[in-house]
Amino acid sequence: MPSPLPATALALALTFVSTDALAWGAQGHRLVARIAETRLTPQAQAEVDRLLAAEPDPTLHAIAPWADQLRAKDPGLGKRSAGWHYVNIAEDDCHYEVQKHCKDGNCVVEALKAQTAILGDRSKSDAERAQALKFVVHFAGDIHQPMHAGYGHDKGGNDFQVQFNNRGTNLHSLWDSGMLNEQKLDDDQYLKRLLALPKPVFGKRSTIDVDAVQWAEASCRIAIAPGVYPDKRTLGPSYSATYRPVAERELRVAGERLAVLLNDTLGKR
Repeated sequence: MPSPLPATALALALTFVSTDALAWGAQGHRLVARIAETRLTPQAQAEVDRLLAAEPDPTLHAIAPWADQLRAKDPGLGKRSAGWHYVNIAEDDCHYEVQKHCKDGNCVVEALKAQTAILGDRSKSDAERAQALKFVVHFAGDIHQPMHAGYGHDKGGNDFQVQFNNRGTNLHSLWDSGMLNEQKLDDDQYLKRLLALPKPVFGKRSTIDVDAVQWAEASCRIAIAPGVYPDKRTLGPSYSATYRPVAERELRVAGERLAVLLNDTLGKR
């Protein structure tokens, strides 16, 4: 592991560290949802519309960042769900074991499974299912962010300080939004960019119980790939040129998989 930043540089870095390093960032989550919106079946779209009818903006992309806003809007639920955004499996070579890595279901893998089950259970109230939909849309994004399945010792890169384009940040925040924000694209522009990427080819889908584990393990393998944790803490265009396409591909994959998940869960009677 590279040596720490000098004290003066570290102090500068901490000045600019994002205080909201929980997710892709609002734009990333909206983009995952907007990709999924282009793929929903009429049956799934109708159920989304029905469940979100009471929302100010009843769209998947509008509710996509909701789970990261709970700390301010619903502190109790925010605290209870804080551990549902990530899973730390990098220290175990990206091999997920539920008893070791997700005690009491308190990780993104088991949370995504549980919320999908609630969403698909038509005996539940519409309010319960609408909340589950918000969680599913968000966690489908989180589980594809490599740092959300990374190392526990540095909190998924939150404690790994870097200088990126002459500003202090951390590796987690850089993957969340720093490299994406560098493009200075609005949502419409970025969506067009992501949809222009080659469409992901997936194998035969099994169940969310299997898929969630595989998605987390694949994300983890990106987090531990050589170079993702840089040897030098001062980063510039070459880092984003290498890894922003990886982040963008993950956003595209997350959106496509979210659509399949919602079509399977909501498109059946």
